[in-house]
Amino acid sequence: MKQTLHAVTGAFGYSGKYIAKRLLDRGHEVITLTNSLNRANPFDGRVKPYPFNFDNLAELGESLRGVSVLYNTYWVRFNHKMFQHADAVRNTMVLFEAAKAANVERIVHVSITNPSEDSPLEYFSGKAKLEQALMESGISHTILRPTVLFGKEDILINNIAWALRRLPVFGVFGSGEYRLQPIYVEDIASLAVEQGAKRDNVIIDAIGPQTFTYKELVNVIGEIIGKERSIISVPPAVGFMVGWVLGKCVGDVMITREEIKGLMADLLFVDSPPAGDTRLTDWIREHADTLGRKYTSELARRKDRTIEYGSN
Repeated sequence: MKQTLHAVTGAFGYSGKYIAKRLLDRGHEVITLTNSLNRANPFDGRVKPYPFNFDNLAELGESLRGVSVLYNTYWVRFNHKMFQHADAVRNTMVLFEAAKAANVERIVHVSITNPSEDSPLEYFSGKAKLEQALMESGISHTILRPTVLFGKEDILINNIAWALRRLPVFGVFGSGEYRLQPIYVEDIASLAVEQGAKRDNVIIDAIGPQTFTYKELVNVIGEIIGKERSIISVPPAVGFMVGWVLGKCVGDVMITREEIKGLMADLLFVDSPPAGDTRLTDWIREHADTLGRKYTSELARRKDRTIEYGSN
């Protein structure tokens, strides 16, 4: 890959940080588009931040002038008074339009497994709308469809471990037999950068090498960190209420009704070959002493846009 200018959304955040690091390691110039201009820069100033400027197409396009590849990780996990899925869809549409106006050669876009415009779940329908918009844009693209990411700044795996360390039993929604295929954040970053060097239009199910039922996932985390618990099946409404109470205790949204429905509908599983090599169980063993020691808060990251990801 020749040395060129690349743009990564959210390079001071989670997956975007790992993509930016790989690009820098390859000798490329990297900028980031972000809502967190004052967040701690983990790259010693080598990645210049620009505001998203979703309300100003011309300025957003100017920020992308000269960019060869745009890596888009921008999204919101759930609806909240501070952010909405509908806003994320609309903003990303503007981002694609600005990229086209700026003659960006390629977009590597992070989506989700099993997107569908007909889905009653906004997360999955919104992702589907964005995939369609990107395919219709005429811009060369790769669409990556991960399920759950794991790594140092992860939320789901860490907070399952956090709950296992503190609760006498662990409740799963319904049977707990719905499946997940977690992929390591370094693996998806590697995949994104590899795809950035290409120009054919592809869609990749970006899944890891291991498939777990939700119940198996909880079991294996508990076993490895030395906090095995009895796992009980609870009605989804009861599980949501327990999660709501725990969320209030830590000042966060631990789980949403939509996330429960997505899990139980098996939407985080696809019948595809793995795109990553790192096994979640191996990674948990390497981090067993620290995993789940501290709660990882989605809202804390959104509210405090100065601290580095992974430090809260």
